[in-house]
Amino acid sequence: MKMPNTKYDGSYIMGGPGTNQSYKKYYGSMLKGFKRGGDVMPKRNKKNFRPTEKGAGMTQAGVKAYRRANPGSKLKTAVTGKVKPGSKAAKRRKSFCARSAGQMKKFPKAARDPNSRLRQARRRWKC
Repeated sequence: MKMPNTKYDGSYIMGGPGTNQSYKKYYGSMLKGFKRGGDVMPKRNKKNFRPTEKGAGMTQAGVKAYRRANPGSKLKTAVTGKVKPGSKAAKRRKSFCARSAGQMKKFPKAARDPNSRLRQARRRWKC
């Protein structure tokens, strides 16, 4: 098998324990430096994260820190003000409210507690 002319971006990695890992023979040099896993999160402090009583979630400074650590990220802060129906912000709010409604079903204990981070965040987003 010949090496492809394009640079490997790590989007498709086959193999694992007990499987044929011959792809490493062909893509080995390209796989170096590519790490799998989550994004780099900013420090959990008052500057980057809002306390539960104030609505939970990240602050503007926290979002900036996250985007510095993860270039290309599209993370944004909560939609808290008035929005025009059908606008991008209104769609983001509707999407968040739908996702967090699913969390309310999954975690009924948090859903019952008005001081939980989930309930506080939903209040902040005006769900």
